[in-house]
Amino acid sequence: MKFWPVPDSYTKNLPREGEAGCFWENRGDRNHCGVDIYAPCKSPVLAVDAGKVVEVGIFTSPEFVPYWNETYYVLISHEDGLVAKYAELEEALVREGDVAGAGTVIGFVGSVLNPEKITENSPPYVQLLKGNGHSSMLHFELYRGLPLLPAKYLGGNSFKPLKPMNLLDPRAYFEGLES
Repeated sequence: MKFWPVPDSYTKNLPREGEAGCFWENRGDRNHCGVDIYAPCKSPVLAVDAGKVVEVGIFTSPEFVPYWNETYYVLISHEDGLVAKYAELEEALVREGDVAGAGTVIGFVGSVLNPEKITENSPPYVQLLKGNGHSSMLHFELYRGLPLLPAKYLGGNSFKPLKPMNLLDPRAYFEGLES
């Protein structure tokens, strides 16, 4: 049984093509590698399916980009060969090597953007998120196997025009779980 990853999200629908936070959204100089599920900061994040935690680390940091807060990511490998990346977490509750059951709380939604540091020189999609009040979200990516990220990947974005070969659109994975 699959679980919706953020029970407290504002909607159970993923952003569609052309909407902010959608899969492979063209952000001018970069493309979005996942989907954003907007929710209040500190909302619990659930493992969508059972699997083994293969990596936990820092996802965003003001050391990388001044308008980012520090957030974390968790990579979970599932028995079906898919690997889910849960990112922009305020806190990760699991560690590498842990086994997470389907529906287990693995972390909490973080606030990725520091609105005070967003200026007119920030990317347009960041200014839009600030204007919409969407600074807290789960960034979710899905891969067939471990992520094969391009050399230019930062904060869930690829700066290469071609999609990584094993990066999947999560929409089909979540079909039936959306309201």
